[in-house]
Amino acid sequence: MIISASRRTDIPALYPEWFMNRLLAEEVLVPNPYNRKKVSRIKLTPATVDCFVFWTKNPEPLLPSLKKIDLLGYPYYFEMTITDYRDDLEPNVPSTEEAMATFMLLSERIGRERMDLRFDPIIINEKYTLDYHLEQFEMMCDWLHAYTDRCIISFVDYYRGSPFVELETEDMIEAAKGLVKIADKYRLPLYTCAEKVDLRPYGVRPGACIDRKKVENIVGYRLDAKRDRRQRKACGCVESIDIGTYGTCTHGCRYCYATGNPDSAKRRYELHDVNSPMLIGSLKGDEAVTDRRMQLQRDDQISIFEFL
Repeated sequence: MIISASRRTDIPALYPEWFMNRLLAEEVLVPNPYNRKKVSRIKLTPATVDCFVFWTKNPEPLLPSLKKIDLLGYPYYFEMTITDYRDDLEPNVPSTEEAMATFMLLSERIGRERMDLRFDPIIINEKYTLDYHLEQFEMMCDWLHAYTDRCIISFVDYYRGSPFVELETEDMIEAAKGLVKIADKYRLPLYTCAEKVDLRPYGVRPGACIDRKKVENIVGYRLDAKRDRRQRKACGCVESIDIGTYGTCTHGCRYCYATGNPDSAKRRYELHDVNSPMLIGSLKGDEAVTDRRMQLQRDDQISIFEFL
């Protein structure tokens, strides 16, 4: 099974020691996001984990542990987000320049094929105009195009309580045209993340962040993995298990759907115990713990096309 670490919170930046302790313990407990009394026990062993996908704005705290992860025999790759915003939207993340430096360092260490650049979400307003984004995106492409095989973009989504509104289709198309023109200059393929608007006519391919072919290339075998139906309809990701917890990221990004209240996230962070099998707190005794069925998604069927 592919393990997502995590769409719900930034494990590499905020919880690296806990993650490594879970690898050594070979299991993690993950509460149901909608019912804390339902808890899944996830086995973390090379016999059950095909690949880890790390989602992060700051992988630097995890870097000292990568050698140990390699020695333990776990394949992995990074979905690293670098944006062009300032403290008004992202108060607790590295600057664009610092993030790019870390991206290049990590790519040189693990290979460009295991580094996805995410430029998302794209918010267009009076301060962050389209021209501003295009100028900043060109700067990023200039520095990073040799350190990744693809760039994934998305536009801000509206959710209840969000201070942002979704872009009109015409605005998305205009932005896509400008981004593609820059990306093509640096031979950097652009993909969308769960966008309902079809941008293929303008050069942006529909993407899958947890991509079956990408994982297959990294692990060295074919996967029997289906589309993840728990994600949004426009999402092309294959199925995975997420070991994160909502409302636990302290980056404070104003557009974040996974952490609605930054102050609440800080209070929850204080309950974190690096030795607990759960990301936040511990079992209270009234939970029902269920072992999640875990196995490699390796497809051992032989295709005739392999011999043609």
